[in-house]
Amino acid sequence: MPETTRPGEVALEEAQEPLRPPAPAGWTFLTNHGHVLVALARDGDLRIRDLALAVGVTERTAQTVINDLVAAGYLERERVGTRSRYTVHHDLPLRHPAERDHSVGELLAIVRREPPAQS
Repeated sequence: MPETTRPGEVALEEAQEPLRPPAPAGWTFLTNHGHVLVALARDGDLRIRDLALAVGVTERTAQTVINDLVAAGYLERERVGTRSRYTVHHDLPLRHPAERDHSVGELLAIVRREPPAQS
């Protein structure tokens, strides 16, 4: 007997991506700053529009977060023509006192599943 799916569901064998639990409403484990940092570590050439879509924020919020991260030294912005390229500084400590003994690179290694890069 074939397995049935409900409207909006995809049968397991048809799924394109690994199944993941939906994000809980109201909060996530990373802040917008963390999400932006992860996204730019994956692709430092993302346009603000694409970054905002990836993170789930407005373009204005994405720009504000980038400005915060640049001002704090976690990101370096380089103009390339009319676009910006971003470089993440992996060696800097996380900001919260409870995690200050860990680096940005360590966090990225966890969420990106690769060893931390040296900068």
